[in-house]
Amino acid sequence: MTPVVHSMSPQGRTGGRVYLRMIHEATADSIEWRTVPDYKRAYTVRRGRKVRHLARLAPRIRELRDEPGAFLWDDLSILFFTPEMRARTVFVFHHYEPLQFDSWPLEPLLWRRLFAVLPQCRAVVCVAPSWAAFLRERGVDNVQVIYNAFDLAEIDRVRGMDPAECKDRLGLPQDEITVYAGKAVHWKGIETVARAIEVEPGLRLVTTGSNTIGSPGHHFDLPRPRYLELLRACDVGVFTPRMQEGWSRCAAEALLLGMPCLIQPIAGLGDLARLTEQPHPDARRLAQQIRERAGAAPAESKTVYETLARFDTTYFGDAWSRLLSEVTGP
Repeated sequence: MTPVVHSMSPQGRTGGRVYLRMIHEATADSIEWRTVPDYKRAYTVRRGRKVRHLARLAPRIRELRDEPGAFLWDDLSILFFTPEMRARTVFVFHHYEPLQFDSWPLEPLLWRRLFAVLPQCRAVVCVAPSWAAFLRERGVDNVQVIYNAFDLAEIDRVRGMDPAECKDRLGLPQDEITVYAGKAVHWKGIETVARAIEVEPGLRLVTTGSNTIGSPGHHFDLPRPRYLELLRACDVGVFTPRMQEGWSRCAAEALLLGMPCLIQPIAGLGDLARLTEQPHPDARRLAQQIRERAGAAPAESKTVYETLARFDTTYFGDAWSRLLSEVTGP
């Protein structure tokens, strides 16, 4: 009989939803997945969003209490689980960032309670070593790291494209250094990069995503194949977030596609910077750093690719299949 695992719906474009969707896809042949809606992504107004989400989700959680199977959860609604439910739960901890709290004053209390109940889970998974250390400092010892992973066939197809041709197709000038600063959303540091290069000739800012802050540069919101082509067209990546990220998928994909980067060593992003030996941005001389990184030797790109290529879909599928078999097995 195929084991049943319950999870939140993996629909959405955030890094956490991509990670959850990859788990579903990697284990689809061995797991029967049953999902509940992620209501908080339906609210356009951020204030109180998580509280409204939890209120709508509470009855669904109660219905699951007598359901057979295991749980793969990555949401504060695990606070509604009974201890028996948590004992058959793998919790995915993406990151912790008070800047993103939208339900003051209740939300800080909810997170404090979350850290208290995570030791009751069968296992806790995070995507970077710094977050594993963060959890252990709070008494969560049953934690392991399973990194973000990448479809190397998809990556290799795009690496085979000519960056100059990609620039032409996307309308980017050939005679400028195209600087990719990641997603144009709050706390990602887009403004820092924009200020550093706004009066610098020959530097063009590029951002991606849903653009919730009004990007001052050339913004693209593209389907995935075109998004990867855009990354191939860019010359330098600069990632200067204020927020503590998990293990930035945007930065990792930029590196895999041959883009030399400057990476702020914060939380999981710092783990990525150390692993790939990318220098840190200095706001006082950022434009100069960008020009220097644009001339990085091709050998560096090859080394970075080989470092990150370990985290392919085979690695990811094996790691998650092994863990879920332990949880759902006899």
